[in-house]
Amino acid sequence: MSYPDEPRIPDPIGRGVVKKRILIIDDEQDIRETTQMCLEIAGEWEVLTAVSGKEGLVKAAAEQPDVILLDVMMPDMDGLTTLQNLQKNPQTKNIPVILLTAKAQAAEQRQFTQLKIAAVITKPYDPFTLSDQVLQALIGKSV
Repeated sequence: MSYPDEPRIPDPIGRGVVKKRILIIDDEQDIRETTQMCLEIAGEWEVLTAVSGKEGLVKAAAEQPDVILLDVMMPDMDGLTTLQNLQKNPQTKNIPVILLTAKAQAAEQRQFTQLKIAAVITKPYDPFTLSDQVLQALIGKSV
């Protein structure tokens, strides 16, 4: 059952309108909390969080978010390894992934363009436009 005041976005795959659910996978608590607050307040997203790639893989499979914001640099399992695991799993391979990264060098940006991702958002990001950047990535516009 859905309610009119639930956050919703057009589904780019054509299933109609879906609730906006996002999973943030980032090892830094302050980044997770700030990003969560920005998305909940400015974009009215339902936000799930994970502190590691391993936890993120479990939550993504169980919760089936509409999109994943994935930090590139994390201990143990980095973001690119997490991305590979998400794409190997039939339950999570179709969930759009947006990389959050402080890596803004041209060589790294070129590497990211070779990946099957929705977009790259560079840290520090503008908290007032983050929700719009995520939505633009989901509907196929440039970020």
